[in-house]
Amino acid sequence: KMTLLLAMVALISGFGSSFQYGYNVSVINSPAPYMQAFYNKTYFNRNGVPMDSSFLTFLWSLTVSMYPLGGFFGSLMVWPLVNNCGRKGTLLINNIFSIVAAVLMGTSEVAKTFEVIIFARVIMGIYAGLASNVVPMFLGEISPKNLRGATGVVPQFFITVGILVAQILGLDFILGNAKGWPLMLGLTGIPSVIQLLILPFFPESPRYLLIQKGNEEAARQALRRLRGWDDVDDEVAEMRQEDRSEKEEGQFSVLSLFTFRGLRWQLISIIVMMMGQQLSGINAVFYYADRIFEFAGVDSNNVQYVTVSIGAVNVVMTLLAVFIVESLGRRILLLAGFGVCCLSCAVLTLALNLQDTVSWMSYLSIVCVILYIIGHAIGASPIPFVMITEMFLQSSRPAAFMVGGSVHWLCNFTVGLVFLYLEAGLGSYCFLLFCGICLVTLLYIFFIVPETKNKTFVEINRIMAKRNKVEIQEDKEELKDFQTVPAGQEEKKDISSSEL
Repeated sequence: KMTLLLAMVALISGFGSSFQYGYNVSVINSPAPYMQAFYNKTYFNRNGVPMDSSFLTFLWSLTVSMYPLGGFFGSLMVWPLVNNCGRKGTLLINNIFSIVAAVLMGTSEVAKTFEVIIFARVIMGIYAGLASNVVPMFLGEISPKNLRGATGVVPQFFITVGILVAQILGLDFILGNAKGWPLMLGLTGIPSVIQLLILPFFPESPRYLLIQKGNEEAARQALRRLRGWDDVDDEVAEMRQEDRSEKEEGQFSVLSLFTFRGLRWQLISIIVMMMGQQLSGINAVFYYADRIFEFAGVDSNNVQYVTVSIGAVNVVMTLLAVFIVESLGRRILLLAGFGVCCLSCAVLTLALNLQDTVSWMSYLSIVCVILYIIGHAIGASPIPFVMITEMFLQSSRPAAFMVGGSVHWLCNFTVGLVFLYLEAGLGSYCFLLFCGICLVTLLYIFFIVPETKNKTFVEINRIMAKRNKVEIQEDKEELKDFQTVPAGQEEKKDISSSEL
């Protein structure tokens, strides 16, 4: 069951970390003209001549793309930090990046320096890179298996809330104006301060405490607090089984993850899903949402309101995913999500090409964007991070998140940097490219990725072992304790810790 403590951990982790990832994806969209005017004015005051338009375009591309590049650097820090400082400890340390970046961005106008904004976007990206990987890992490890999917979608829900809040604050009569944008950029530090104050009172991941720190008593105490009851022997037994089945391999580095045959298909799967998630164009839609709607013929005065309503749809559909992921399963949501995205990109290409000849096509293109957002929100955005948690055991999970996160942010960076040039070269046909990527990802998931709903990490490992054509250790002599237990029945065993 969902206890109050588990819900609070999910909410504080999501609000304190994931929220800011979403907020900073969207925060510079609406105030872009005012920020560019500030860049120009600052340059003019220094040099006495106005900034060349191509140089301004270059600086603005840097401002947008430094964030995902920082995210890539943040992902590279996941493996060493979570292994040495724990999941909760890493989240607490990470807040330093956010607070420093918020202060730098908030004071940039007073300091009359636009370079600080670009630098702070890198720092904010490092924060987001760590947060986007550590929060799903932390929540996945502290949740019982029947709630792992739902809590795994919570970070994505807060990302969408962050995007929506940034869009609302970016309305020109709130903060999306010449005076308000520095405050809007600086507000990102507030959730971090709240998390710094509250998160220390919550427990660390029991799996980290038992498997990596070898502290069974601390793990039991954490489990009792999270579950709300004293009898946690079954879960401790399952963790011990996972621990013993991994002992020979030891801690995985990224290099050993790539060379270990027993995790080959898991690794390929997360790389494909992460590439599909980002290269399907979701951040192109958010980075350049206003331009897409203007292109679709929406009145320029109404564009920002359409963008906010799209953000609201995104939040509602991701919240729906939290509630349906445990009943429908991961595979169905992934297939439905990428399927809807694929179809809407194809129709959007058609609509944008015909809007000059058919009057209602501009409305169809807006419908396609809404459907695309819905598809991403229910499957393509939230589920891949849930799958990384579930397809890897404790020893390989940090390295897997590091790989998945790096792919996620590199692809994000590529789309942010290249989309303007793609649009200039291909026009509306660039969405056909996104359509093809969605289709390839959908076919891969259909043929390769298993359902992981309501299975223990060890059971999922068994399913993947067959695909990897490797023998797993539960079948060997060392684990005689578990040989009498039929596959898929681990949760019914009643083995006390003393027997282990």
